[in-house]
Amino acid sequence: MFKMTPTILKNFLTEKATRLYPFEIREPYAHVRGELVNNSETCNFCGICAAKCPSQCIKVDKKSATWECEPFECVYCGICVDACPQESLSQKELYRKPSAERQHIIIKGEIRPEKPDAPVA
Repeated sequence: MFKMTPTILKNFLTEKATRLYPFEIREPYAHVRGELVNNSETCNFCGICAAKCPSQCIKVDKKSATWECEPFECVYCGICVDACPQESLSQKELYRKPSAERQHIIIKGEIRPEKPDAPVA
């Protein structure tokens, strides 16, 4: 008991080593991979991001032009961002806010007609 007393007193009198997240948020590190964002205007719903995702948190339905992500399953590795041929996926430099409920990110786009192959001259 007497050996711990100096440590206890020191802890009471010094600054806290932890912060009260999410009320106190520190600045993100450089090149941090944060929240996943999809731009539905440039996305062609090809499904390459879903095929490359190691955690299988992305689901793409080309027929109905929907892109769905399960943020609690995502590991934010950035492989889907690198694999996207349209460059419609990106990651913010901030993490998602904490949430008490499970949320799905569902993006509904427009079904675009496929471009016919260019005639060979």
